[in-house]
This record gives sequence, structure tokens and C-alpha cells, in this order.
Amino acid sequence: MTEMTAGAVETFDVIILGAGINGAGLFRDLCLQGLKCLIVDKADFGSGTSAAPSRLIHGGIKYLETGELGLVAQSTLERNLLLRNAPHCVEPLPTFIPSFSLTKGAWAALRTLLGSTTAPRSRGALLIKIGLALYDLYGARHRVMPKHQFFFRRKALEEMPEITPRIVAGGIYYDAKISRPERLVWELVRDGLDASPSSGAMNGTTLLGQEGGVLRLRDARGGERQVRAGIVVNGAGPWIDHVNATLGVPGKLIGGTKGSHILLRHPELVKSLMGRMIYFEADDGRICLVYDFLGLALVGSTDIKADNPDAVRCEEDEIDYFIASLRSLLPKLDFDRDQIVYAYSGIRPLPASDASNPGLISRDHSAPVAEPVEGRPFSVISLVGGKWTTFRGFAEEVADTILSRMGRNRRKSTQMLPIGGGRAFPVDEAARRSWVSERSGKSGLSAAGVDALLGRYGTTADAVLAHIAATGDAALTHVQGYGRAEIDWIARNEMVEHLADIVMRRTTLAIEGKLTAAGLDEIASVAAAALGWDEGRKAEEIAAVTTQLTAINRVGL
Repeated sequence: MTEMTAGAVETFDVIILGAGINGAGLFRDLCLQGLKCLIVDKADFGSGTSAAPSRLIHGGIKYLETGELGLVAQSTLERNLLLRNAPHCVEPLPTFIPSFSLTKGAWAALRTLLGSTTAPRSRGALLIKIGLALYDLYGARHRVMPKHQFFFRRKALEEMPEITPRIVAGGIYYDAKISRPERLVWELVRDGLDASPSSGAMNGTTLLGQEGGVLRLRDARGGERQVRAGIVVNGAGPWIDHVNATLGVPGKLIGGTKGSHILLRHPELVKSLMGRMIYFEADDGRICLVYDFLGLALVGSTDIKADNPDAVRCEEDEIDYFIASLRSLLPKLDFDRDQIVYAYSGIRPLPASDASNPGLISRDHSAPVAEPVEGRPFSVISLVGGKWTTFRGFAEEVADTILSRMGRNRRKSTQMLPIGGGRAFPVDEAARRSWVSERSGKSGLSAAGVDALLGRYGTTADAVLAHIAATGDAALTHVQGYGRAEIDWIARNEMVEHLADIVMRRTTLAIEGKLTAAGLDEIASVAAAALGWDEGRKAEEIAAVTTQLTAINRVGL
């Protein structure tokens, strides 16, 4: 962000508080329209709820049974667009959905569509078949994946041999997964800054309050900034009510639910999945999932009412639930806690609701506006609800509202606009081999090394390769597959404030279970040299990451 004179008040068109996926998506959209915007996060970009999803880009097949057909239509469209616009980190995910009865749940599903507050306890083959057909229909716009297939028991067991023989049928349909959601949030912020150089982004920044329309911020280095705008957007996710109270906007908008996940190192399970996700009904009727994520088995998710995002973690009973569900689904395989390499949890910023079943709280989004009042001369727009998949459409809706209020027209659509490293990405195998071969020849790196960088950064890998060529390709001794120059490039170019930003968000080192104490120290040394940390600061950063991984993410170093 451009430096401001101490005591001066800088004016922006729009200030966005919260740099999760919704805030970052809106920031990019508004910057592309030529607005001067500021996005602020109290922690790091994408470090809150946006870092705790099921890592799926999906059309929301389960929303069919709650009657949210408009949300399914938007979600399937946005899924298809993300497959086109972010091919460096979003890829198709064939999904197997088993059925344990033929007709159960049909009447309950009909009642839910008519307004009942109890979802089906069982989803029979008939209900699943109808749902998959509807899902294909809603996903027709910009379709990039095949339609579903449906099998009865014998063929279904041939498709997924390890699954329980209790099934009576099964279907295969297509959704998508995102390998690096935290990086995509950062890429949206970076795209916005590139599109509007007068705009700014601040992480590690606390909102102290507002007075007379001026927001006081304390940045990551302890300095105070004063900023103002005619419109302030509250994109703080589960913290929305708290931020609104600080801004002088009373009321309760959020009634979140907690979703937890675990990752298992279980090669036999990963092999048995054959690249597919199993989207299944646990014994209590709740929906669970398991699929291959970067070579690990990702298992999720719970849906428990919760309202304290600062104290959220995956609890023992949730882990017990996941393991019991897997044992019931896949009785030929062994499961235990020793296989867990990572666990995480987050609060979904859902709208306040009195629904008895958390699964029935709407996943749709809204953007209520608090108009200016005495003492607060700016409007506050709160980004309530939503889901990872629909962030672009949500951003477009809110951006159009803001542009209309400002009397301005949209300059550019984001619908078919690639994101970050998705620009000019070689999508087919021949193009990828050519891209890798050309850069391997120029840089001197092995083809495998270049391909790994392409997988991590998309075409942004060109900048990483240039940095490696300029500084050397020394490997990290204790972190397999990463080089010192790569970490140095991240630290110098991606607004890193803390060591956790590198190992938990700019890379997937933590979630992949690749960190050891020696490796973390090695990465911290590279970051310290790049960012000017002394030995005391380096030790503090290592301790903070170690505490977080041990206490919250259950990773021992």
C-alpha cells in the first residue's frame, strides 16, 4: 500500500474489512472497474473461514433437497467458470454417491421442498437418481464435464470395490476441487492491486474504531492509519457482527455453524478412491465426504452450531465421528487416529437462523445495507453467508450495487476472466509438456521441478523461475521438493507478515504434513533474511506457528 503521511486521512471509494474469499473477490471486481479500494484484514489474506473449507468447488447437490434451486443454478455455473478461470488450482472431481435403500427419503424430501424443517434421514436410489438428473440440468451452462452415470448394486460395487456391500445402488457425477484455496484468495487481492495501482491491501491490521466517518487502523508494524470512504463493506465472515458493532451498526446477522475436517495419510484408501470423491450418508443421516487431496485423504465435514470463531478447533468427538463413519462405509480398510496428519475447523458465516437442524440453514448469500446515520456518514454493506464456489457471482452482485450507488457503469465483466496463475495456463497435456520443456531449457531446472512449480503457482511460476535463475537453485535440506529461492520469492513478493503466512497459506506445506521442526527453522531462516527479522523475531515466529499447528491443527513438529 502507498505510504501515507502520519496523521493524514486518505480517502478511498470503498473500504473492505475482511480479506476472505468474499472480500477478496469483491476487491478484485471493484478494482477492475477503476475504483480506488482498500482491503484490510486483521490477520492474513484468506486466513479465517476461507482457509477451512472442504476444498470443493461444487454445485451444491445437497441444496436440491432444501429447495434452494436458485443457489444450485448459480453454484453449478460458477463451478464451471472456475474450472475455466482457475485451471491451475481447480480441477474436475468425479464423485461417487452411494445409496443404501431404493425409495427412502422421497416423501421427506417433498415435505422439505414444501417448507418442512426436517431434511430426509435417508436418501434412496430414486431420490438420488432424480437429484443427479436435476444437477445435470442446472449445470448445463458453460458445461465442461460429463453428465452423471447411475448403477445398481453389482455394477456399483465393481466401480468402488472397497465400499460396504450394504449399498443397493450408486451414481457418479462431476464436481470440482481446489488444491490451494488460500493462494487463490491472495491471487484475487494481487489481481486487484495490479488493476488499480492506487488501491491498497493491508494484512495484520486491526480496526480500532471510527469517528466522524474516519476509520482508525493499526497496521502490522504498530503504526496507525486513518482512512475514509463513502461505502464500507463488512466482509469479516463470522466476525461480521463484531465489526459492525465497532462501526456503530447494531444487530445480529450471523448464526454460524462449525465445519471440521481431518486429513489422513492412508495410501490404501487413496488408491481405492481411484481419483474419486465418495459423497456419502453417514449412519445418522448426515452427509460426509472423503477424497484424495494432494496425496492425503481429506474427510469432512461436521455441521454444528457455533458462534466463537476465535476458539474453533476439531474436537475429539468429531474425530471419533469421522473414523466411525469411514469404518462403516469402507469395512475392508483399517482406520485409526495415528493416520491423522492434519485437522482443521472453521465457522461458516451463515445468516442468523432458528432452524433446529444446522444443515437446513441457507447457504445462499445476501448483502444488507446499513445506511448512514448521525456519527457514521458512510453506508455499511455486510457480506452475509455465501460459499466458496459462488464468490465471483456474489462479488459481481455487490459490485453492481456499489457502482449503481456511485452512478458509475461496469467497465469489465469477471465472468470469463482468468485469475492469477490461471492466465494462459496450459490446460491440455501436450501444451503443459511444451510449457515445461521450454522453461526447463531456459532455466536449467529439471522438467519435474518446473512442472511442480507450475502446479503450485500456475503461470505465475514464470516469476518464480526468473528469481531462481537470478539467485540460484539451492534446495532446502529439511523440506522435500522446495528450494530456498522459492521461499525467498514468496517472502519478498507476496505481502508476508508472519511465518505462518508462508507455511499455511502461500504454500500447502503445513496441511500436507511436510513440516518438521528442522524444516520450519530452515524456512524461518530464509524468511528472516528476506524480511529483516532478527533472531528474536525469528524465534517468536517459529513458536507461534508451532503453537498453532499443535493446539489447533493437531500437527506435532
